[in-house]
Amino acid sequence: MARVFLNVSNNVSRIYRDSLFVTTAIVLIGIAASPAAAQSTSADANATALDPIVIEGGASSDSKTDRTSVAAKNSSAATKINTPLIETPRSVSVTTEKEIEQRGAQSIIEAVRYSAGVTTGPNGFDPRFDQIFIRGFNITTVGDYRDSLRQPYINYGMFRTDPYQLQRVEVIKGPVSVLYGSGSPGGLVNKISKLPTEEPIHEVGISYSTKDRAQAMFDFGGPISEGNDDFLYRIVGLARHGDNNFDIADDRYFLAPSFTWKPDEGTSFTLYGLAQSDETDANVGAITTVDGKILDIRQSDPDYDYQKVKQQQVGYQFEHEFDNGLTFRQNLRYSHLDLRARYLGVSSWTGTVAHRNASSIRDEMNVFQVDNQLEAKFDTGPLAHTMLFGLDYTNLQSNWGYGIGAVNSAFDFDIANPTYGVSGATPDYNFIVADADMRQVGIYALDQIEAGNWRFNLGGRQTWVNQTRDTTYPSFGLNDSEDVNKNAFSWQAGALYLFDNGIAPFVSYATSFDPVTNRSTSGKILEPTEGEQYEVGVKYQPPGTDILLSAVAYHIVEKNKPVLVNPLTLAYDSLGEVTGKGIELEARAAVADGLDIIAAYTYNHSEVTGGDNEGNTPAFTPAHVASLWANYTFQETNPFNGLSLGAGVRYISNNWTDTANTSKNPSSFYVDASAAYDFGAVDKKYEGLTAAFNIRNIADHRDTVCNEGFCYLGQGRNMTATLKYRW
Repeated sequence: MARVFLNVSNNVSRIYRDSLFVTTAIVLIGIAASPAAAQSTSADANATALDPIVIEGGASSDSKTDRTSVAAKNSSAATKINTPLIETPRSVSVTTEKEIEQRGAQSIIEAVRYSAGVTTGPNGFDPRFDQIFIRGFNITTVGDYRDSLRQPYINYGMFRTDPYQLQRVEVIKGPVSVLYGSGSPGGLVNKISKLPTEEPIHEVGISYSTKDRAQAMFDFGGPISEGNDDFLYRIVGLARHGDNNFDIADDRYFLAPSFTWKPDEGTSFTLYGLAQSDETDANVGAITTVDGKILDIRQSDPDYDYQKVKQQQVGYQFEHEFDNGLTFRQNLRYSHLDLRARYLGVSSWTGTVAHRNASSIRDEMNVFQVDNQLEAKFDTGPLAHTMLFGLDYTNLQSNWGYGIGAVNSAFDFDIANPTYGVSGATPDYNFIVADADMRQVGIYALDQIEAGNWRFNLGGRQTWVNQTRDTTYPSFGLNDSEDVNKNAFSWQAGALYLFDNGIAPFVSYATSFDPVTNRSTSGKILEPTEGEQYEVGVKYQPPGTDILLSAVAYHIVEKNKPVLVNPLTLAYDSLGEVTGKGIELEARAAVADGLDIIAAYTYNHSEVTGGDNEGNTPAFTPAHVASLWANYTFQETNPFNGLSLGAGVRYISNNWTDTANTSKNPSSFYVDASAAYDFGAVDKKYEGLTAAFNIRNIADHRDTVCNEGFCYLGQGRNMTATLKYRW
């Protein structure tokens, strides 16, 4: 129950603005940005001629590289301006489509867990949510982005994304509130969708995994008519049925169509949609006995338990480049989520018999988002500027309910003779019914500057958030309402020097802001959380290579983080201050013909530096995380031509189970492997036909993971066989 209360109380917020006002205002900001000044500067005969900052429009501009290399060249996630990673004074890790396919990633967690600074699985194997920590901070609910728009969380349910829908996954480390508004000081994960490309794409595939998990998928795209690149399309689809480890349901069906119109060289309009249906289980936790022993037995019953989610998204990306150095972009999306869940939980014990009761959850969300951007390019003396002005708006409305049933003998479970297959009624939403809304408006500006080999950026943002929640407790006849307005100013700065040999040292500073509506034991609403980060590092990309190396040191401080102290009254307290200091090393490289290497190491020292647990380490923040993946594809001159072999290792050091530091989770070590074969190497008539086999956690380790009183088991061995045909 406490877990549900944790989800109830992570509230987010509300500010009302009309979308037409948003669009109009950004245009007015653009006019104020003085395009006339930009033109006059360009016309100045005395202005110093500089090589321009390499800027490429649109997230899909790197799509071909993402399919052919594990080392991405560009990213727009850290600046909203598509810029070479080697010239970005921030730490960013990119998992490309090629890497996703090589490792056979079945979830976002699997896609990012070979990235430096990332820790996954804080609650063991829990496929309900993509649970991710960055630099020791939980970004699961506040750092989930798709195509640079947040996939919001407010009550319990979250929007889910399948890796097969994606061109790449970007991990931005450290605060990025300047560009995205409220968020974690740890950073965010930005998932870039597969959208239309001028290159024709035709792919169909099937796969079969552990626990009878069968899947079929397809990906078609390119020009609608041959020789005409003005109209492009793409449609990606997937159907999956079966279970995962621990008898957890893993059904998914989605269809993601998109269409691009390019009426002229400087204009593009991409309309996209998504219809998706998921079913998994709502309680995937293991049984913990009275004496604290964690068993390889589920608390709930797979036949009774379910979590069904339907989500729809529709939106567009518009871009128009004017003749005077200005580019206007608008990224708009409407999303709907409907979740229904029920599960069993242990209430009490009699000997070896666990007495269980049922719980139910419903959650509905409607989200409207728009991000307007005006980009201006101009020179001021020896400085070449790319300035970005933005105005974004989010409107989230939700309704959710939580019900608890009485202990029922029909749900009794004897751990000495465990049997599954119970049935029963779903409880009414008799405990909590709530309407929770959020509005956020932000105005931001970022200047990206080039001066010779120097690269600078400086940005600031003002965010306004309004949150409301009307809560009814039917069983107690109580009502509670709150209406909170909060605002904050965030800023960031960075500097990088790009040597001609590809070495690029950099420094950066950034702040974050996250509003909360949690109440203290005295009834007072807690202060917003605030974060700041100092970062220094060096990147290395030998010119003309698919190699990107980085070494980074960081110092992050988060203040006013709320922690639940009384689940019955939903009372919170501030953890005080948490400080994280660390070092990250990462390599993504094609080091030779056919050989790809992905290596990462993270050292993170996280400490409570203010509050009741001062001097302790927060729960689930391992000091050491390391991973290594290598994949080799045999070349044409080799008798094994067409064969590709990969292997990886992952290590997480022991970590505290709670902030009180009473016990530790053990360290864990995992081995993954893959093999793929291109039948086109045998005969050209089979070109495009490939088979792949991926195995995760070869040794089948099921380590116990506990986090603030909740204990789960890690995922066991998982295997997937895939057959694809591309033409």
